[in-house]
Amino acid sequence: MSGQPSVRTTEGVVAGLWKHGQAEFRGIPYAQPPVGRLRFLAPAPPPRWEGTRQAVEFGPRVPQSMPDFGPAIAAPAGATDWLTLNVRTPDPGAAGLPVLVWIHGGAYIAGSSDDPMYDPTALTEAGLVVVSLNYRVGAEGFALLEGAPANRGFLDQIAALRWVRRNIAAFGGDPDRVTVAGQSAGAGSIAALLTMEETRGLFRRAITHSVPGWHCSRELAEEISTALAGRLGTVPTAAALADVDPWSLASALTSLGAELSGHRERWGRLSRTGVAMCPVIDGDLLRETPWSALNGGRAGGTELLVGHTRDEFRLFTVMTGRSGTITDEDARTALDLFAPDPGGADAYRAAQPQASSEALFEWVYGDALFRMPSVLLAEANAAAGGTSFLFELRFGSPTQGGILGACHSLDVPLAFGALDSPTGRQLCGDPATPEAVAVSRQLRQAWAAFAHTGDPGWAAYEPGRRLTRLVDAEPETVPYPEQVSRRIWEGHAPLPFDLV
Repeated sequence: MSGQPSVRTTEGVVAGLWKHGQAEFRGIPYAQPPVGRLRFLAPAPPPRWEGTRQAVEFGPRVPQSMPDFGPAIAAPAGATDWLTLNVRTPDPGAAGLPVLVWIHGGAYIAGSSDDPMYDPTALTEAGLVVVSLNYRVGAEGFALLEGAPANRGFLDQIAALRWVRRNIAAFGGDPDRVTVAGQSAGAGSIAALLTMEETRGLFRRAITHSVPGWHCSRELAEEISTALAGRLGTVPTAAALADVDPWSLASALTSLGAELSGHRERWGRLSRTGVAMCPVIDGDLLRETPWSALNGGRAGGTELLVGHTRDEFRLFTVMTGRSGTITDEDARTALDLFAPDPGGADAYRAAQPQASSEALFEWVYGDALFRMPSVLLAEANAAAGGTSFLFELRFGSPTQGGILGACHSLDVPLAFGALDSPTGRQLCGDPATPEAVAVSRQLRQAWAAFAHTGDPGWAAYEPGRRLTRLVDAEPETVPYPEQVSRRIWEGHAPLPFDLV
């Protein structure tokens, strides 16, 4: 193909590049840079331009913090045009193609749409227009500050979805056939978006992998922001922090996360997650948790594909070097803090009396932070009138001697088909094993079918049968396999983190 593909958006003409016979447009602004007088505010409408804007480079990363188990991230020089998105289309001259909007994960404090793990080539080949976006994370997106709206990261996502609504037809997409998809913090974002009046009409379906049960009460969020500002010698207001370099603020949040153990008596469960900031139940944009809103009839259901991995927490024990070191005291603390009350800790012990301390530790952490929030979201969505489809990834990573199992994030390169990405090679083999290739094909086909028709290829999850797809080299559809955990958590939706 000769020349650059070009498309006229409502803001101006963009020129992209050809990738694998597909048209890709990178770094398109969906809002103005949130700096200067716009810092800590809701996203402002994007600028308009004359002539043709080159859309061949990804936009700059939003300031990144890291959990206490993650590597440091260096600040790039200069650019602050953080609120950008990317579009890959099989044919910009087409019409009516289903659209998939990807919202990345990263514990609400990190992540970027330019990660090679999110290469959309295979999904676009399945007939989807794929959009990925950057949004404010960490303190820029979620610190509760006087003089600023809460949950600015969610406001950014809504602004990006409004851009898609206005513009995606010009790229061959159908604005009435939008599916939002995300994993981990991206899935948690979508769970929140499901309940907001502001998102009505912006998407039709949703895909959520490993939904985290992470929200803060206002009281806890205020203390976290006070502690963060105190590290910089100031107070937690938008005005006071306006002149603090954004990457310095992100670094301060990383430091606070590394020292969470010093706040255990006051910050309780949050202090055990390794992450110092998450969305706030602010009473305005996010009035309550998604599970509460859906179960209480204050939000309607949708077509939802939701899943989790079998060994959600294994990744974190391995990454932190704690694999093989978990003590009885560690397991007791995890059960006391994260099992549902009343009686949850005893129920876990009674269910597997011979389980090792490490097995109990990973079991309750995985349930509380990812598995049960995912299952309970499927159930709440169905109760609110939606249709839910559930899966569990059973395929285990073949690398590192199989120690990772079916771990958190393994499903992402599999679903995108990005097995040659750095993360794909680390988790799926280099080269990917035949089993990984087969499982990747399954997940990609399920995503594509769901975005096209609302049916991933197996029966819906309904009360009574609770049918669940086991995604493995030999897939099958069975009653939900983690019945012990489901019974322990029955009637116990995830609660926001709060002060002790």
